[in-house]
Amino acid sequence: MKNLIYSFEVFPPKPTAPVESVSACFESLAALKPDFISVTYGAGGGVNGGKITCELASRLQDEYHIKSVAHLPCISYTKEEISQVLADFKAHGITDILALRGDRSPDRPEKHDFRYASDLINFIQTQGEFKIYGACYPEIHPEAISAASDLKHLKEKVDKGAKHLISQLFFDNASFYDFREKCEIIGIEAPIEAGIMPVVNAAQIQRMVSLCGASLPRKFTVMMQRFGHSPEAIRDAGIAYAVDQIVDLAANGVDGIHLYTMNNPYVARRITEAVSGILGRENNP
Repeated sequence: MKNLIYSFEVFPPKPTAPVESVSACFESLAALKPDFISVTYGAGGGVNGGKITCELASRLQDEYHIKSVAHLPCISYTKEEISQVLADFKAHGITDILALRGDRSPDRPEKHDFRYASDLINFIQTQGEFKIYGACYPEIHPEAISAASDLKHLKEKVDKGAKHLISQLFFDNASFYDFREKCEIIGIEAPIEAGIMPVVNAAQIQRMVSLCGASLPRKFTVMMQRFGHSPEAIRDAGIAYAVDQIVDLAANGVDGIHLYTMNNPYVARRITEAVSGILGRENNP
């Protein structure tokens, strides 16, 4: 049985909090020995957001010896700004980049140098030796015209240089399997990690679904209705649901699992302990 890719996503602290406020969390997550940890772009955006991401990503590599992948959005940035962020990444030994269009925000006016993530991928290729990752949407990007156009844009990302894909979160594995089959049909050969979000409170799921449009299967909604009144119950149920998803994905030959940790090492540890043998990681954590 092959060892599956197993990775985490973390996010920097809010602008008003010191970077050190996430140190204990990152140390606990690194102890679980994922293949890599991706760091989202610093809150507030701008080049300073890149500096925060760079600091945390380099700390993961230098202090905890875990490979890091730095998120890089582009829609609100010029080529000069992206060049500056990439130079900072490279100077700190960060060579793995998750190239993203980024979310539209009224607080950050859009620039015109990059329209799509594929434009950013093209640009990164001119800036040195980076391994480029791309995002994908098993249930279609919320702004996509159609599933076919969404797949076309994904193929462009891969053709232009994305070597590794990480999916948006989903709660229905059937959606992922259908998406994976369509990717194979159109010739997308990059490994696709399945994005898993352990839901541990009701407010979290409402926010995430509104942002990414993930569908909620009956099994999930029944779980939320039955256990949502109790913080402990919904936490344990959410962990169990995520573990069940991962077991099924592993049995069906998924390339890897990307766990959206929400900076919660307790939840990440519970899930990792439950699936280590299944993922071929008997010695971890």
